[in-house]
Amino acid sequence: MMPETLDTAWLKANPLPVVDSDSDKNERGRVLVVGGAEFVPGALRLTGEAALRAGAGKLQMATVRSAAMSLGVLVPEAAVIALPAQEDGEIAVGAAAVLKPQLARCDSLVLGPGMNVSAGTDQLVADILAATEPPVTIVLDAAAMTSARDLRSTIAAHEGHIILTPHHGEMAILTDESAEAITADPVGIASQVAQDFQAVVILKGDRSVIAAPDGACLLHEGGCVGLATGGSGDVLAGIAGGLAARGANPFRAAAWASWLHGRAGRELAGTMGPIGFLARELLPLIPRLLEEPGSS
Repeated sequence: MMPETLDTAWLKANPLPVVDSDSDKNERGRVLVVGGAEFVPGALRLTGEAALRAGAGKLQMATVRSAAMSLGVLVPEAAVIALPAQEDGEIAVGAAAVLKPQLARCDSLVLGPGMNVSAGTDQLVADILAATEPPVTIVLDAAAMTSARDLRSTIAAHEGHIILTPHHGEMAILTDESAEAITADPVGIASQVAQDFQAVVILKGDRSVIAAPDGACLLHEGGCVGLATGGSGDVLAGIAGGLAARGANPFRAAAWASWLHGRAGRELAGTMGPIGFLARELLPLIPRLLEEPGSS
């Protein structure tokens, strides 16, 4: 199947759920973001704020205890959950048990920003996925997304409610393909991974591919080189989680998040310069850009 172009015409034809003027924060959904470590104590700020900027009503962030208080002060709109840490400053595997009540009450979960690849991370991700049931939409990002390589059946059991967000290097880990092979056929490989894992895939790059388990596929060429900066992927994951919490299905949430992320980057490139803008500077642009595809 040839991919469709992800542009404003597609967005107008596939709108986000309408937010009624009398809706409250509970109706706009609750996002839980899990990640971070002592080495990157502010990592979740970008993801969490992006979820709120995308319109989610409530935000909870869970990170290592040593970083939790400062993160809560940095993002006063959020509730913060302190998690046990390992000696290396990463979230301890036992944190999955601590999170069980929150996992049962969230509408979307973003897992992985600020976490490092390790056997402990693999176990933590597996335990959290096992404790989270559809229809919660789960965005696996960064180290948590890399852990997906050994969790194909677990992810497939979530029936399309998981979004994977690999760049080409992470996709190479998922598929055992070379980066060159992925660059040569990003549409084919993203579509195959979406089918194999029964998950939505955002294959990030200068031409991003958004693929669904049912074969639907979008090609987005609206990014810019300035988005290749630390924290940019954390923002993308947070937007997707926020849109999913509002009620967008995983494919639509992934597509809109990709477009918003790219559109915000292009706007900053035009006003500040092609490189050098910061990931956190994308955040204030999101609410206005949400309205742009619907303008006449």
